[in-house]
Amino acid sequence: MVARLVRMAVRRSLRDTRHVRVVPRRRAEGLVADVYRQVEREFGMLAPPVALHSAAPDVLAASWAILRETLIADGAADRAAKEAVATGVSEANSCPYCADVHGMTLAALPVEGDRSALTEWARATATAPGAGAPPSDPAWLPELIGVAVAFHYYNRMVNVFLRDSPFPAHVPESAKPRARQVLGGVLRASAADVARPGDSVELLPSTPLPDDLGWAGGNPVVADAFARAYAAVEAAGVRSVAPEVRALVLGRLSSWDGQAPGLSRAWVNSAVASLRPENQAAGKLALLTAMASYQVDEELVEAYRASQPGDGALIELTAWASMAAARRISSWMSDARPAAA
Repeated sequence: MVARLVRMAVRRSLRDTRHVRVVPRRRAEGLVADVYRQVEREFGMLAPPVALHSAAPDVLAASWAILRETLIADGAADRAAKEAVATGVSEANSCPYCADVHGMTLAALPVEGDRSALTEWARATATAPGAGAPPSDPAWLPELIGVAVAFHYYNRMVNVFLRDSPFPAHVPESAKPRARQVLGGVLRASAADVARPGDSVELLPSTPLPDDLGWAGGNPVVADAFARAYAAVEAAGVRSVAPEVRALVLGRLSSWDGQAPGLSRAWVNSAVASLRPENQAAGKLALLTAMASYQVDEELVEAYRASQPGDGALIELTAWASMAAARRISSWMSDARPAAA
């Protein structure tokens, strides 16, 4: 009974999604409906971090594929190891929503051995030169790096579009400790089910592997999922992000070491000064999403919406920027060599 109520509370938190409207489950069609069915099958609920992408179906499928085929699908690494990585990355990126959810799941899972070293490794991936390979069985490397890359993407999107807590605003603080315990148990039950690798891959068209997926070479399913997802998000960027904005973001990221640019947003104002006036709001939003997503606020989004009012364009721009940052971060993990367990 309590578990059912917690599931209902998390579903209601979909209404708290900021800046965009999530496609309701009962109205989902086509690719959105296909993704929703898989998400509910794997999680027992429609997870808000995935559903927030629903205004852009291809991006929704891409975000789901990289999450499912790393964190959820049965593979070499156990779920506790993956949740430890998800938690550590989320802490490094100041994403309280994701840190809460995956910390709860980790706490509820049976753990063989100490996973704290993996959490520390995951925190260190946020800044160059990173921390080398995960301290784990070498066979786990593609899955654990994949989880890290996926959460460097998700943390940015969640910081922009979701509240700080997985529970809706009406849940009182006094009830949250018990709710966390129950939700952790719910997610633990979902994690106990065996999820066949590759089920999400066919949601997107096949594409050649890009050069920056060397870290995934030991796991064909993970490599395929990321290749398809990268292609889908890149196509979304071409549709919704002006070429000069993409060039600015990629130029900044090419020398970025993961360090926060500072508490002030003065740096972003000067960075977009070279853009045409009509692209400056998009440039600010893309740069902040990529490099300081916790600084994105209502004013910034509304300035962007003045010229791009649609939810789909907003999701595509922020997803492109988030994935560009995640891919840059993967570059300082790409030369990792398996460490001894």
